[in-house]
Amino acid sequence: MPDFSPTEFAVPGFVLLVLLEMFWARKRRPEAYEARDTLTSLAFGLGSTIAGVLFGGMALLVFLFVYEYRIVDFGDQWWAIWWLWPLCFIFDDLAYYWIHRAGHRIRWFWASHVNHHSSQHYNLSTALRQTWTGAFTLGFVFKLPLVLLGFHPLMIVLVGGFNLIYQFWIHTEAIDKMPRWFEAVMNTPSHHRVHHATNPLYLDRNYAGVFIIWDQLFGTFQEETSKVRIRYGIVKQLGSFNLLWSVFHEWIGILQDLWSAPWRHKLSYLLREPGWSHDGSRETSEIMLTRWLARQSTEQRPTEQRPTPPVLPDTKHNPNGEAA
Repeated sequence: MPDFSPTEFAVPGFVLLVLLEMFWARKRRPEAYEARDTLTSLAFGLGSTIAGVLFGGMALLVFLFVYEYRIVDFGDQWWAIWWLWPLCFIFDDLAYYWIHRAGHRIRWFWASHVNHHSSQHYNLSTALRQTWTGAFTLGFVFKLPLVLLGFHPLMIVLVGGFNLIYQFWIHTEAIDKMPRWFEAVMNTPSHHRVHHATNPLYLDRNYAGVFIIWDQLFGTFQEETSKVRIRYGIVKQLGSFNLLWSVFHEWIGILQDLWSAPWRHKLSYLLREPGWSHDGSRETSEIMLTRWLARQSTEQRPTEQRPTPPVLPDTKHNPNGEAA
């Protein structure tokens, strides 16, 4: 979306909160920040702002065109209808859920969204790792139903900006759990830590922007548990702080797969889930979770219920291979 949203005015607050968290981390959790990683995150933020200025207007133009064909007309004074704003915010957050879910389940969108998950650290600076190529994926089409329902494009831009502002503070380990009632309705640091984890149990969970109820409603919710220590980043870690590689590595991977894959599988490398391969040489999040659950089941099975390993004949002193 265009970058004249409320997020611009929130930048000084973002910087202040990052500095406060860095001070906290120095005393309580030194490993939470790494200088090169933080600089990369800041560069991501700057680049995404520039990309928004250059390409974000495209989405607004499409929205304004579609708005002429809206089903519901709230009139020229739409901005003065007070209840329209919270309603738009709720619908916009629902649209964000599906955009975000597609960003993890369709490789075409993941190539852009992976930027946000590329850090192996989880702190407020990680929230600044925003995509440079989001407009290229055309993900904004997920919000076209809001335009057709009569919400003005400028209203959608504004509430979308406040949605992103809310999401900034949940990128932290400084907050453990919020009150139970809050955790039940809202997205929180605990819920979002799950989303940024690479553990099989946590992969592709908690897509919410503001309201965690969407994940509960659509079956993608996973609570953070003390039994699983979170590992952050992506399944195949970058292993580099090179900014351009961080931004474009998945697009490069897609091009490589499109070049080498048989023709009948090329489209699948764009539209199937990340980790899918036509020859089964890679693993999707479902495969990793299935294997992890099977391993957990075996490890937790009581000793007396585990299969007894076969007794092999002692051939050490019997060259004929017969049992002594």
